[in-house]
Amino acid sequence: MSLADYLAKNYLTADSKIEKKSKKRKRKDAPQSGLIIADDDALGWAAKPADGHDDDAPINVSATSAEFRKTKKNNWQAIGTPAPSSADQAAADAIIASAAAETSARDAANEEAPTVDDTGRKMESGAHAGLQTADQVTAQLKRKQAEERKRFLADGAEHSGQGKETIYRDASGRIINVAMKRAEARKKAEEEAAKAAAEIEAQKGDVQRAERERKKEALKDAKYMPVARYEDDREMNEEMKERERWNDPAAQFLSKKRAGRSVTGKPLYTGTFTPNRYGIRPGHRWDGVDRGNGFEKEYFAARNRRRDLKELDYAWQMDE
Repeated sequence: MSLADYLAKNYLTADSKIEKKSKKRKRKDAPQSGLIIADDDALGWAAKPADGHDDDAPINVSATSAEFRKTKKNNWQAIGTPAPSSADQAAADAIIASAAAETSARDAANEEAPTVDDTGRKMESGAHAGLQTADQVTAQLKRKQAEERKRFLADGAEHSGQGKETIYRDASGRIINVAMKRAEARKKAEEEAAKAAAEIEAQKGDVQRAERERKKEALKDAKYMPVARYEDDREMNEEMKERERWNDPAAQFLSKKRAGRSVTGKPLYTGTFTPNRYGIRPGHRWDGVDRGNGFEKEYFAARNRRRDLKELDYAWQMDE
């Protein structure tokens, strides 16, 4: 069954079939075909059709299925701007769809939100006094929070306190001066450091202090001394001669005797005494009694014995 027969059977009244023309003839010579629509509001006193059909009669279509198949040209005409491409059309559709979704969501939220009456008395929390539903109270609280945040952002950093120094208070509520407290803490730390240094200094003896002062003076004098010092340097030779050694065999030949006073200026003991590891002479009030535990004596005896054995071993090796 052809398309024209199908349309005539179910919807329309088909015209008489047109003979098919040869394909060799030009398409412009073909009789024009299309839809024939009878205007119900036609002007004039037209005579009614003889067959007795009224205005509700079906519309006649004078076309064949073959002509529909032959037509391969698009008969649509673009009016105005050209149609957008597929990608642009898809992007535009997506934008329109998102805007529509936002609008519908906003409308739904506004419809679902409870109605709030602002004519009543408000409490400090922002909610109205009186009997209300939970949704109404929640909506009022959220609206007050939004208003406060908007006002907070509008005021800026001047009213928000951002960037300002923190104010500290004590237990009684009085303001604490941070700069003064920091100065007091700094002063306390300095006092503690000075106290610790004084304790360390008190643990040292008079000889250590005098030696430190002597080194300071030597450093000051070293700025004016030459870089190289030779054996004919008088100051260096005098310094070496003044240095006392308990086991120096030539000490008795020195013409210049050192005064019997210590580094601190106190008098020293002029008699004989047992030597010690540090070379410290006893004071002038010593009675000559050794009240030690004998460690110094054992120390020197062990050191001398080790040195003697080393020299004896070397002598035996040379004899062999």
